[in-house]
Amino acid sequence: MSNSDYPRDMSGYGQQPPDAGWPNAARTAVQFVVNYEEGGENCVLHGDAASEAFLSEMVGAQPIPGQRHMNMESLYEYGSRAGFWRLHRLFTQRKLPVTVFAVAMALERNPGVVAAMQAAGWEIASHGYRWIDYQFIDAATERKHLLRAIETHERVCGARPSGWYLGRCSPNSHRIAAEVGNFVYSADSYADDLPYWDHSFETPQLMVPYTLDANDMRFATPQGFNSGTQFFDYLKDTFDVLHAEGDRMMSVGLHCRLAGRPGRAAAVARFVDYVLSHDDTWVATRLDIANHWRQRYPAKAGD
Repeated sequence: MSNSDYPRDMSGYGQQPPDAGWPNAARTAVQFVVNYEEGGENCVLHGDAASEAFLSEMVGAQPIPGQRHMNMESLYEYGSRAGFWRLHRLFTQRKLPVTVFAVAMALERNPGVVAAMQAAGWEIASHGYRWIDYQFIDAATERKHLLRAIETHERVCGARPSGWYLGRCSPNSHRIAAEVGNFVYSADSYADDLPYWDHSFETPQLMVPYTLDANDMRFATPQGFNSGTQFFDYLKDTFDVLHAEGDRMMSVGLHCRLAGRPGRAAAVARFVDYVLSHDDTWVATRLDIANHWRQRYPAKAGD
């Protein structure tokens, strides 16, 4: 297969990334994501065949077919009952913008957190209708879930989502989002330190890449973070390198049931304060970054 026929872009911006032109001459744009998934995970109560097994304190848990997993359920409940509010206090006390990757079914189950997100002025992006793995789900079902996610989000939040992050994608996910989503941006990429346009489909998609390394999910994976200090050190090193390079974007991924735990929230707070000690940093929502990029670098045919 020649490079012209290969459906992946292995070059990107190469040695000369574009001048990001962040507001107020900032060297780095920093973006904090709070993932709100609790109540949309795999559970027989939701009609699923088995219990959830991903991203909890029980590293390596296996799904239990046909039965509730009470410990797993309560670990997720911690996120909505306590962890969300701890992260909410952390960011609202510092008056910082946040983007929420919100699973539509989870939002439906907790109007109180929706009201708190909106009162804080947070961007609520869509994290799909369900927080499940779409790798082997057929395209028709996935399309149906995307449309239901938008409908539910609009009904619960009062407006359709501008941003999209499914997370556990299928080979059809990018195409479906481009064809029917009409989003300002998609975050379903980890391919760069800057936004970029994806012209794989008829409708260009602005990709605002996310992260799986500067992400508290590594507390719940083998060989991940074992302490808040490790998390803080990794975030600080990431920021320092990107800030020294300049014209970069840093994403930080947080989960209510993970970073919302006290020992981890302390590390998040230390890192937030470290970022704020740098005057030449722009803390923004993903929608802010997407709108800035669209204005500075609009999609062009043949890009």
